[in-house]
Amino acid sequence: MSQTLLAFDFGTLNIGVAYGQTLTGTATELPGLKARDGIPNWDDIEKLLKEWQPNRLLVGLPLNMDDSDSELSQRARKFGNRLHGRFGLPVDMVDERLTTREAKAEAQERGHKGNYGKNPIDAIAARLILESWLNQNPTV
Repeated sequence: MSQTLLAFDFGTLNIGVAYGQTLTGTATELPGLKARDGIPNWDDIEKLLKEWQPNRLLVGLPLNMDDSDSELSQRARKFGNRLHGRFGLPVDMVDERLTTREAKAEAQERGHKGNYGKNPIDAIAARLILESWLNQNPTV
């Protein structure tokens, strides 16, 4: 059975968003969300959920290279718990180590020169998180 997914790259100022589906195994970057100290406008998230109608949500989990929690790990988990509590959808936490570095490199390849404007790095990171989940769950 095919699933549709929304992935979030949690941050205290911006939250990257990407959409994907298991049928095609593809992921697409979406415009990011602003956050105030890690708290999004929940109405904006509700609009995204109504528009894309995902079956599952993914939240990037920023772990340290030694598998320990980073400063943002607990906040990302709390964000995931709030998504589940508010909208009742399953939420998977996805290891996002090195996605920001990879996203910055990809943005640079696209010609961004450091002023990232609408901050595509967060959206690229969300897409990478979603692609990672798709690669780890090919038969879901």
